[in-house]
Amino acid sequence: MRADLPPDLRPMLESGLAEIGLDPAHAERLLGYLALLVRWNGTYNLTAIRDPREMVVKHLLDSLAMHPFVDPVVAAGGALADLGTGAGLPGIPLAIVKPGLKVTLVESAGKKARFMRQAIRELGLPAARVAESRIEALDEPGAYTAITARALATIPLILELGGHLLAPDGVLLAMKGVYPADELAQLPEGWRLRDSHVLRVPGLDAERHLVVVERAR
Repeated sequence: MRADLPPDLRPMLESGLAEIGLDPAHAERLLGYLALLVRWNGTYNLTAIRDPREMVVKHLLDSLAMHPFVDPVVAAGGALADLGTGAGLPGIPLAIVKPGLKVTLVESAGKKARFMRQAIRELGLPAARVAESRIEALDEPGAYTAITARALATIPLILELGGHLLAPDGVLLAMKGVYPADELAQLPEGWRLRDSHVLRVPGLDAERHLVVVERAR
């Protein structure tokens, strides 16, 4: 275990990974990311969560609960844009556990972009890149098989800001808490709900949903 993290984190993370269907061997690099986040957080205030145990549940496992839904992106050789990713969540954990996944981490805050570049270098994630940009200003129309966002904005606003990034048959994988019925009732014209999935996050006693939105045919 890394000197700057509590020794009980590894078994806690390994157990959680197994529970959501991931290889516990990923814990080593995920803890490397977490140690870096804890270190930078002391100076740069990247995330409000300070307790590493809470970070395992609310950052790592919460991000990774959606992992089966990025498998089609990997299978298609496509790319995922993580919008307003902050310190790289969920994009960096997903890049760690899905080595074939091409991820663009979109973040306008310079200190967060610098942290993510450092994390990509230290963790050896050649398929991940940082786009230091506002979402709506990212000039990569149609470049992505999927976009995702976690705790960023309402679904209509995510589509307004980042919908241009999606390929014609691309999807928004929106990570939500309670089922966002009100947001889905206000989908912009030209978009529709494809499906939704209840997610279970080990150690978290709260609702989580993944909502998949696509262009209306």
